[in-house]
Amino acid sequence: MKAKQQAPITDFETKQIDRANTAGSKPVVFVHGLWLLPSSWDRWAELFEKNGYTALTPGWPDDPDTVAQAKAHPEVFANKSVGDVADHFEDVIRGLNKKPAVIGHSFGGLLAQILAGRGLSAVSVAIDPAPFRGVLPLPISSLRSASPVLKNPANYHRAVPLTYEQFRYSFANAVSEDEAKELYQTFAVPTSGEPIFQAAAANFNPWTEAKVNTKNPERGPLLILDGEKDHVVPWAIAKASYKRQARNESVTEIVKIPNRGHALTIDNGWREVADTALAFVQRYTKA
Repeated sequence: MKAKQQAPITDFETKQIDRANTAGSKPVVFVHGLWLLPSSWDRWAELFEKNGYTALTPGWPDDPDTVAQAKAHPEVFANKSVGDVADHFEDVIRGLNKKPAVIGHSFGGLLAQILAGRGLSAVSVAIDPAPFRGVLPLPISSLRSASPVLKNPANYHRAVPLTYEQFRYSFANAVSEDEAKELYQTFAVPTSGEPIFQAAAANFNPWTEAKVNTKNPERGPLLILDGEKDHVVPWAIAKASYKRQARNESVTEIVKIPNRGHALTIDNGWREVADTALAFVQRYTKA
């Protein structure tokens, strides 16, 4: 099998890196998860910028610029592994003059922990983070949320969209029907099936890419946030991740956000979550 080539840093990402290095303020790197694009962080980026940080919103390799482009060309999402994405974000971070804060949601939350485990972040926030090797709980709602991908082994190498009903259950179960429809139209895109298969098999594969170095003393402070009503990453998964991370000598904290589902970073209550993340970052970094 031919080895994958490392995804190049895009012109947009290069401009963000140069801007951060020129500004001289503390950079914050946002990492999106499955079924979303970097634009899902736009309001967060604006908030952190207003508080003196320089925000970067890199994409996963081959991410389209817009939701419309993503829906028109879903094939570009296929065959992106956890390792591919982690290595791409590492390349972006290594271009920065200052070690950044890293904030990730869902699989982005897993990636944030992977990057922290590589000693690349000054402080990290993992929101509704996908499980890594050693995290054992497997709630029924998580299996149902992953079923659109896992039900067909061929999806490993495909880009997989969510129907509105699937999105409603997985992401938008804690908002109104009208808001759920708006979120689906505004944010939902197809995604690579590969990371979900990797996470599902992580505890059976010693060589999995879905693993985190939780022992690295250079990991830095870590906050795990989880929505109380999250179907994708229920509290049991977040708490198990926290227990493994809490063995690290750096600060490790966990907070449950009441009455919130997996869409907590993009729904009408995003600001509550963003303010919680911002306060944690501010405790350990200067903008």
